[in-house]
Amino acid sequence: MKLKDKVAIVTGSARGIGEAIVRDFVNQGAKVVISDILEAEGKALEKELQGLGHSVYFFKTDVSSEQNVQELVAFTVEKFGTINVLCNNAAINIPGSVVELTEDIWDRTMDVNVKSQFLVSKHVIPVMKKAGGGSIINTASANSFVAEPRLSAYVTSKGAILMLTRAMALDFALDNIRVNCICPGWVDTTLNDAHADLYGGREAVLKDLASVQPIGRPIAPMEIAKVATFLASDDSSCMTGSPVIADGGFTAL
Repeated sequence: MKLKDKVAIVTGSARGIGEAIVRDFVNQGAKVVISDILEAEGKALEKELQGLGHSVYFFKTDVSSEQNVQELVAFTVEKFGTINVLCNNAAINIPGSVVELTEDIWDRTMDVNVKSQFLVSKHVIPVMKKAGGGSIINTASANSFVAEPRLSAYVTSKGAILMLTRAMALDFALDNIRVNCICPGWVDTTLNDAHADLYGGREAVLKDLASVQPIGRPIAPMEIAKVATFLASDDSSCMTGSPVIADGGFTAL
């Protein structure tokens, strides 16, 4: 029970990596608010986990809206009294070169992937300060370090998250607030569907995955969740400003 009685917000958590993080957090004793714009999936996860006896609520959130983010933070404090852990996980991935992308897609990518992490952190950190500290975990990417063809908006956003993580870590270290980021490789979630379509679809990508991800298989969402649990727990008490690369060897090539 590494997270016993800790209160966490996990954004982008109705499915994929975020859902896996929620599941592992509650199994480790945390109280969790599921934050996502996907209402049906979020409510279904809430119902399932509450049925298993876990302290969990869903709050529909557009993480690019400051008002909605403020409502999310207020809801969490109302339900649980404080916030100890924040996982900034919400993201979109719309492929294209700078010539192919529209301005709207570029702006939406930055809003969901980067601005959201700024906004949620901005409003959670004062609550964490009152609690005596906390842990913020940003979902970055192997693409924070290496680019890929026709992913210009996505890789730019993930590079920005790496530096935002380091800046926040420096700013709040003396407040006992640790800020780290996880940098996954190719995880088998719907986030990657549009990117996979550029290369013949999911099955084609999986067939050739060993050429870019040396472990030769996709990473399971729960494998990333285990890293998040480590960073949320006191086991990582000396870590801040750190990118934790969990990429199956992607950046080793």
